[in-house]
Amino acid sequence: MSARRKPAFGVVIYTAITLSLSGYFVFAAVQGDFGLFRRAEIEVEGDRLAGELKSLEGEVARMENLTRRLSDDYLDLDLLDQQARDVLGVMRSDEIVVR
Repeated sequence: MSARRKPAFGVVIYTAITLSLSGYFVFAAVQGDFGLFRRAEIEVEGDRLAGELKSLEGEVARMENLTRRLSDDYLDLDLLDQQARDVLGVMRSDEIVVR
């Protein structure tokens, strides 16, 4: 019968340290501040912010159009009439108000 030798204590420690470090780095790569889950969160937030930017750009374009239409160079009388009615509560004498 051959006697089985126990592995050296150093090999056991080396294996334990190697597995521990490997586990730590795998966890950090998936769960850490720069990991895969954080990257997915950043991409989703980037898409949401891009949509919000597009919405705000449309709103700015609408406001620029209204501002240009009320400028001295190009005066839109219908828009001026609408703004006077909305802001000042002005109406013509031949109009009837229905509430």
